[in-house]
Amino acid sequence: MDVEELRKICTALPKVTEDIKWGNDLCFCIAGKMFCVAGLSSPMQISLKVKDDEFDELSVSPNIIPAPYVARYKWILITDVNRFSKKEWKHYITQSYELVRDKLPKKILKDLGL
Repeated sequence: MDVEELRKICTALPKVTEDIKWGNDLCFCIAGKMFCVAGLSSPMQISLKVKDDEFDELSVSPNIIPAPYVARYKWILITDVNRFSKKEWKHYITQSYELVRDKLPKKILKDLGL
């Protein structure tokens, strides 16, 4: 996984925006809510939201830790981008997007056409 592959997967999802925050983090959002954050320094690390029932298992897996500051919201930090296959990356990024999107108010979803 590199930045361009990550951008391709994230921006293929509906109504996604991207932004650089905190000087060195590439953030992918829906309606201003982040669903994927990539640290651009080397080595690249990526944070995602996961399902509640997956969090405990994933956060103790090799090269994955609870994400600093947001672990209480079931975010993980993948410290080695080779940890997942491309198919797994697509699954977890899409799942994170859907988890964040599904928490948005109905009015915002309607305004976005979702």
